[in-house]
Order: sequence, then C-alpha cells, then structure tokens
Amino acid sequence: MSVALLDDRVLINRYMNGSEGALETLINRYKSKVFTHIIILVKDREIAEDIFQDTFIKVINTLKSGRYNEEGKFLPWVIRIAHNLAIDHFRKVKKMPMSRSDEEFDIFSTLTLSDSSIEKDIVQEQIFADVRKLVDMLPEEQRQVVIMRHYQGMSFKEIAESTNVSINTALGRMRYAVLNIRKIVEEKNIVLTNT
Repeated sequence: MSVALLDDRVLINRYMNGSEGALETLINRYKSKVFTHIIILVKDREIAEDIFQDTFIKVINTLKSGRYNEEGKFLPWVIRIAHNLAIDHFRKVKKMPMSRSDEEFDIFSTLTLSDSSIEKDIVQEQIFADVRKLVDMLPEEQRQVVIMRHYQGMSFKEIAESTNVSINTALGRMRYAVLNIRKIVEEKNIVLTNT
C-alpha cells in the first residue's frame, strides 16, 4: 500500500519507529488546513509561517517524547496546538494583528484624513481592546469558543470538530461565555458604547 494512503495512526507509529518519511506524509497531508487556520487567525503571512513552523516543531517533540495519545485524531490535535501558539503570540504582543505593507507597518494605510473618522476609529479600537480583555477573563474553554467564533469566523460545527466536543457543548460554552461577560461588565460597571 502507498504511504500516502495509510491511516494517520499508522503513519504516527511508523514515525515513532524511525520513519521520517511517515511524518513528511502527515505534514503534507494537513499543511494547507493547518496553515489556513493560522492565517485566518493572525492575518499576517510571515507570523503565520513562524507559528506553522513552531506548531510542527511541537508536534515532532511531542511524538518523539512518546506523549502523543490523541487516539487517531491527529488533525484536530495539530490545529489545537497551532491555535494555542497563535493565542500565545497575541498575548506576547498584547494586541490584535495589524496589516503590513511590504516590510514595515504602514500607519497611513489605516488612517483617513477626517478627524472625526480618526476619533471614531480610536474609540472603536478601544472598545475592541476592552472586549478582548473581557474575553481573556473567561475560563479557557469559553474563551477558546469565543475566539474561534468571533475572531476566526468559524462555524459551531468547525469549533466542535476542532475542540473534540459536540456542537451542543460548543454552543453551551458560547452561551456561558456571553453570560459571564455580561456578569463581569455588570460587576465592574464597564460601559462599552461609543455614543
């Protein structure tokens, strides 16, 4: 049987027994899905390439150490690693991604000449930053669903598959996330309007 047709579990076992080609087959099988997931989240090709590389370094280290036990669910496991590394990236830079033009960030591509528009944009950015802080206060499972749904635009079906839970569980986590955010807003008397 061709190596390309082998089951993920078989390829993982082969890699753990010394076959580098088995890992190459796995990476080639899923690289576009994993990279697409990362690029949707970070919206920057260079950062996405770094995170993609870090993802597979972590995959290799986990496999080599014998700590992999995802029972054949290789792709969701890799996507989860990539997703967590992207979140770590955002935590490091303490802001959502910015667009780039060529090599450097172009401030003029984000500004218009209208002062009222600039002021509105600044207020809007502050609201997004405040909401993001609220999201970061949520329990990990709820935060993950909110980020996947609202920052990555994933469907609840995709979220369920990516996090290895049922759609109802994903929906429930979103519901609890919304309730928790409302509770935090009320407790801390936070105002999130730009009027």
